[in-house]
Amino acid sequence: MSVRGLQPSSPLPLPQNLVKFLAFLSLLTLVLQEAGTASLLGKRERKEQSPEEGDTDASLQLANLTLSTEDYSEVIDLSSYEELADYGDEIPEAKISSPTLPARTSSTGTVAPRTLSPHLTMAGPTTADLLTSQSSLGLPTCLVCVCLGSSVYCDDADLKTIPPLPQMTTYLYARFNHISHIQAGDFKGLTKLRRIDLSGNSISSIHSDALRLLPALQDLILPENQLAALPVLPSGIEFLDVRLNRLQSSGIQPEAFVGLEKLQFLYLADNLLESIPAPLPLSLRSLHLQNNMIETMESDTFCDTRERRHERRQLEDIRLDGNPINLSLFPEAYFCLPRLPVGRFT
Repeated sequence: MSVRGLQPSSPLPLPQNLVKFLAFLSLLTLVLQEAGTASLLGKRERKEQSPEEGDTDASLQLANLTLSTEDYSEVIDLSSYEELADYGDEIPEAKISSPTLPARTSSTGTVAPRTLSPHLTMAGPTTADLLTSQSSLGLPTCLVCVCLGSSVYCDDADLKTIPPLPQMTTYLYARFNHISHIQAGDFKGLTKLRRIDLSGNSISSIHSDALRLLPALQDLILPENQLAALPVLPSGIEFLDVRLNRLQSSGIQPEAFVGLEKLQFLYLADNLLESIPAPLPLSLRSLHLQNNMIETMESDTFCDTRERRHERRQLEDIRLDGNPINLSLFPEAYFCLPRLPVGRFT
C-alpha cells in the first residue's frame, strides 16, 4: 500500500457520560466564582455601611439623652406652684393630689405621662390666713414673717399687730413696723420666748398681763416707741431697753425693779423722767438715765445709808449726763459705788 493512498482517519466520538461530566465541572466553576464575588461585595458593603450605622446609633443615643433632659426639666419645673411655708423646727404633715404631666411625642414614639409622688403640699395660705388663723399644729404660715428655727423675723413688714407665733418661738424681731398696742394675749403660751425686739414701732400701751406670764423672757427691747408707762415685767428679765420713749416717773410703779433679781442692764435714756426709779436690784450693772428731766435724788438711791459697810460693786456704769441735776450736791449717795456717776458736778 502506498503512502499517498492513506487517508486521515476521523476523530473518535467522546462518550456521552464524559461530555456531561465536563459540562458539570464548567458550571460548578462558574457558580463558585459568582459566590466568591458576592462574598467580597458583601464584606465591602458592610464596611461602607458600618460608619452610617454607628452614626445612627449615636443619633439615637443623643435623641434619647435630649428627651430625658427635656422630660427631667419638665418634671422638676415648680414655677407654677406656690412657695412652701417655713415652719421653723416643725413641718406639718403634707397632703397633695397627684398632678399628671402631659404626654410628649418624639421620633422614637410617645413618652408616657409621669405622675409626681403625692408627698408635698403645693398650695400655700394667704396673707389673711397668717394674721387671723393658725394651722392644725398651732403654727403660723410665716408668709409675711421669716421663721428660721426658733427665731421669727418680722422687720419692716407693715405689721399693725403682733402676728400669731409658733409656740416654740424663742426670739422675736418685729422692728420698724406700725404696731401701736400690745394686747394681753399676743404672747400667750410662748413659754420659751427669751427675747422681744419691737424697736421703731408706735407702741403707746402694753397690757399689764402681756409680759407677766413669760417665764423665759430675758431681753425686752422697746426703744423708739411712744410708751408713757411700763407694764408689769417678768421676774427673769435681765436686759430692759426703753430708750427714746415718752416714759414718765408716774408711769413706773413703786418698787417696779426691786423684785427683778436678775436685771443687769436698765436703759431709760431720752425719756421724761423726773426722778431716778428706786429701789434698784443688787444685780444691776448698768443704769442709763441721760437726757431726762431729773433734778434731784435721795441719799439711799444707790446705797443703804443704814449699813455704811454696804458696797454695790457690780454697778459700775451710771449715766446721768444731760439732766439738770448737780451731782456734787449728793456726796453721800455714792459711798457704796465703785465709781462716780457720769454727769454734771458743778
